[in-house]
Amino acid sequence: MAAIDIQRPEPPEPPFTPNRATLWHLRTRQLQLGEMPLMMGIVNVTPDSFSDGGQFFSTQRAIEHALRLVEDGADILDIGGESTRPNAAPVPLEEELRRVVPVVSALAKAVGVPLSIDTSKSVVASTALEAGAEIINDVTGLHGDPDMLPTVLRYQPGICIMHMQGTPETMQQNPKYGNVLAEIQQYLGTRRDAIVAAGIRPDRICLDPGIGFGKTHQHNLELLRKAEEFHRLGCPLLYGCSRKGVIAHILQDSQRDRLAGGLGIALALARQGIQVLRVHDVRATKDACRSFVASGGCGHLA
Repeated sequence: MAAIDIQRPEPPEPPFTPNRATLWHLRTRQLQLGEMPLMMGIVNVTPDSFSDGGQFFSTQRAIEHALRLVEDGADILDIGGESTRPNAAPVPLEEELRRVVPVVSALAKAVGVPLSIDTSKSVVASTALEAGAEIINDVTGLHGDPDMLPTVLRYQPGICIMHMQGTPETMQQNPKYGNVLAEIQQYLGTRRDAIVAAGIRPDRICLDPGIGFGKTHQHNLELLRKAEEFHRLGCPLLYGCSRKGVIAHILQDSQRDRLAGGLGIALALARQGIQVLRVHDVRATKDACRSFVASGGCGHLA
């Protein structure tokens, strides 16, 4: 009797275990990263940002706003003097310096939370670091200014590398991807590797997939639904969705208040272990995430 060739099924792939970063090293300190996402409060010292442009354009009003964000529970303050909304025009160097440096200098003396400078200009970054900033948040992934990487090497701050297809002026003109998740993951991994090879410790790098920066609504949803996939890169992850158009698309109403929709997204990201949320509404987002974590919403991450 002939032997029967039994085909054994291939063993299943092991379950995906996120390689979640637990520390983010900044210029002079480190941040512990746990189940509760850190809140990066937004301080737009601009006349034309999409949500709050002009509200905090003066130095004093920007400082007062930042102090309120700290009272509300902000863990980081992100200070920017150039809008990166769709179709935004570049701001001259001297004007960006005029907007942000006095704010950074004052807050460095007034608050204990680390300050981030939201810029793609190396001179703005170095001046802000000298004034007391701890983080460079660069939407161009250090591509926008050839002197940005040398600046990072010199000061060794925490850095946030974001993905953007195009520029703020062009990014929403028919963005296309073959596989948005894979392509952005590859881009962020390549940028991380290049920056580490240049001399930056990997634990100083935070990665941001760039919701709304050269993405359609469906691209944004894919990046939100599969956010935990970016933990494979081994760096802290930052998502900035606060008040963005993706919320209006979900709610199918561009005029509706976006706070509740933003809180829903924040909880979905907290459940996936995203370590930093860049938000306008710090108190509401922190309260929602704190309640979510305390009631077991992130239990699978323990």
